[in-house]
Amino acid sequence: MLNTPDASSTRPYLLRALHEWCTDNGYTPYVAVLVDETVQVPMEYVKNGEVVLNVSFDATSSLSLGNEFIEFKARFAGIAREIVVPVSRVLAIYARENGQGMAFPMPVPNSPGVSTQTAASRARPGLSAVDTAHVELSSDSSDAPPPPTSPAGRPTLTRVK
Repeated sequence: MLNTPDASSTRPYLLRALHEWCTDNGYTPYVAVLVDETVQVPMEYVKNGEVVLNVSFDATSSLSLGNEFIEFKARFAGIAREIVVPVSRVLAIYARENGQGMAFPMPVPNSPGVSTQTAASRARPGLSAVDTAHVELSSDSSDAPPPPTSPAGRPTLTRVK
């Protein structure tokens, strides 16, 4: 198969597949996002230029995993918010319960004010498995313990509440 310029990215298809895998297996799908001016999320939850979002059907309303954008409504501290994330800004998708998922190559930063140092240490060329701790941002959080800590040198996400 030729890699033509008009070929669509595999990222949105992989995001949908892993979201479906999480849902089918009773796991909670989370996405890690590199935030810039194109990402519409509550900025008070952004840390080091990144945010982790619970994209389960239980935590979202009107979830759309499109080819260009992930869009949904969710409650943050009881306040309903519209969330819009360009697919190109997604760093990883993984299951909260066991950390299994996939990391993606880091996108080119669009804003000089966005720090990419933390994300750069996590992203690897190509696709790779991810072991991560979880962050619960929706109002319907559970008190499930975080997945086991990852081995040294593996990507990790910090818990933000």
